[in-house]
Amino acid sequence: MNQAIQFLKEAKAELMKVSWPTREQMLRNTMIVLGISAATAVFLGSLDYVFSLLAERFLFR
Repeated sequence: MNQAIQFLKEAKAELMKVSWPTREQMLRNTMIVLGISAATAVFLGSLDYVFSLLAERFLFR
């Protein structure tokens, strides 16, 4: 039981050392991730569309 309590105390002490991001940093980084995800989705969707057209035209006549 003492080991568990010691672990929790040490974990709390380490969490106090963490440099947490500000709200503005968190929102900016979230928007960057969403933008990159959307751009990737559009890119992959476009490739899928083009390859589907090519497959229909040349493979499934």
